[in-house]
Amino acid sequence: MSSTLQKYVEKERLLKQLSEELKQLEGDQNFQRELEFKNKLEALMNEFDKSAADVIELLQPGKPAETKVSQPSSGGGRRKRRLKIYKNPNTGEVVETRGGNQKTLKAWKEEHGDETVESWLVRIEE
Repeated sequence: MSSTLQKYVEKERLLKQLSEELKQLEGDQNFQRELEFKNKLEALMNEFDKSAADVIELLQPGKPAETKVSQPSSGGGRRKRRLKIYKNPNTGEVVETRGGNQKTLKAWKEEHGDETVESWLVRIEE
């Protein structure tokens, strides 16, 4: 057999195997329940014009939602970093930064720890 024919036969075998696995998953009740939940949740989000980040903020207030949706850049190069605003509950001091290299923020993290300071995050702006 030629190498192209061998590749074809192997891909056909893999396709059949994957197709069988998909059929098994589709018949699984746990999968069906998860799929139903996902569909109902998406419909509810659409009905109320909410994003996944909005739902996460609603369910876990104070924790910023990690979004991996990239914005198209207008000029080329790197897009502008988001502005993060932290407020120290002990002193009331506010720090606004677009990067992790801010002097006061670094000092807070050394004194109080990363997790504690991240919990002081008030909001994120584009």
